[in-house]
Amino acid sequence: MEDSRTRATEPSPAMSTPGLSASKNHTHHHHHVDSIPRNHQHNTGLSFNSVIIIILSLVSIILVFAIFLIIVMFRRLKSVGKHGSCNESGSINNSSSSRFIAHTTINFDSSPDVKARCLYGGSVPTPLSRYKGVQVFTYRELEQATDNFSEMNVIGSGGFGVVYKGVLADGTMAAIKRLHREGKQGERAFRMEVDLLSRLNCPYLVKQLGYCADQHHRLLIYEFMANGALQQHLHRPGNRYRPLDWGNRLVIALDCARALEFLHEHASPTVIHRDLKCSNILLDENLRAKVSDLGLAKMGSDKINGQISTRVLGTTGYLAPEYASTGKLTTKSDVYSYGVVLLQLLTGRVPIDINRPPGEHVLVSWALPRLTNRDEVDEMVDPAIQGQYSKKDLIQVAAIAAMCVQPEADYRPLMADVVQSLIPLVKNFNSTGSSRFH
Repeated sequence: MEDSRTRATEPSPAMSTPGLSASKNHTHHHHHVDSIPRNHQHNTGLSFNSVIIIILSLVSIILVFAIFLIIVMFRRLKSVGKHGSCNESGSINNSSSSRFIAHTTINFDSSPDVKARCLYGGSVPTPLSRYKGVQVFTYRELEQATDNFSEMNVIGSGGFGVVYKGVLADGTMAAIKRLHREGKQGERAFRMEVDLLSRLNCPYLVKQLGYCADQHHRLLIYEFMANGALQQHLHRPGNRYRPLDWGNRLVIALDCARALEFLHEHASPTVIHRDLKCSNILLDENLRAKVSDLGLAKMGSDKINGQISTRVLGTTGYLAPEYASTGKLTTKSDVYSYGVVLLQLLTGRVPIDINRPPGEHVLVSWALPRLTNRDEVDEMVDPAIQGQYSKKDLIQVAAIAAMCVQPEADYRPLMADVVQSLIPLVKNFNSTGSSRFH
């Protein structure tokens, strides 16, 4: 009996299990209940962080885009302020290698009485009259200015056309170049000159007054340069011009150097003249020089690895050897041409003269070994200026010329360095008694 009571009073495993199980279930229930808000909080935290990251990313993208737009607008405004109001992204049709392609240009088969739009391209039609005084003329106006293109008014001729002296309707004396229409090169030269000279403002470049693209006629109108081309003074003085003295030649050399310095280092993009020669250097009434004829010029934006690959154009005797042989054009090609001009000012000789004795046909080949010889350099000088210079100044000019016509382009100086070398020579000459140069 005791035994059975004892058993009766002892909790049986079967009875205790439900209690333990209930207790466990109750504990587990509380644990599960507690875990729900934690998981919920964890999921909510992840969503909030993701939203923050997405917002920050979007803000960053917007800021970067806004900065990019500001930079683009600033560069456009800077370009417009420097060169006029035409967009540099569109320009004249040049050659296949040129990046400047006109998307919106003048219709050259219509009369320019409608003040056309800028040759430089762009989405907004802009009168050329806004471009530093460049005007659009009708062919009839230029006929009247030149007395129907009378031969009596011819003042020069070249590969691309004939130049006439004329008087415009307002009384302005002008040089009017009527271009030949043969081939596409003349058209490209016309477009290039109108484009460049309407944007570039330099006292050492001949100023363009306007142009005419009336029907099939192509004419360029420049300021009149009273003393013609440098070539006429050096090689055909005759009765019309007296020989240039040493002081004149120094000032002309400096003026030309400043023109190229402007094109190479201050124009944007860089401009390579490609056809600098004595016939393209004009003199005003004070015998100050200005560079003309930018029809063959190339833009520095066409560069690939610092060079422009192009068809070889220019004048024999002035072409840099690397450009003549490979078609690779750089600003140092202009430096070589300038060196040839400097040699002409120094010696009075032409670049190529087959009438000279053997060994003297090519000016550069004959002069280069003599330029650095103090004894021989005096013998090279043009007889017309003998005795007008100091030996020291002569040697310095000869050294500049020698550097400019180096066969290796890398050894040639920058035009800015040439300018800085010539300035003290001109000042020194002026201070010794000449009051003709300013």
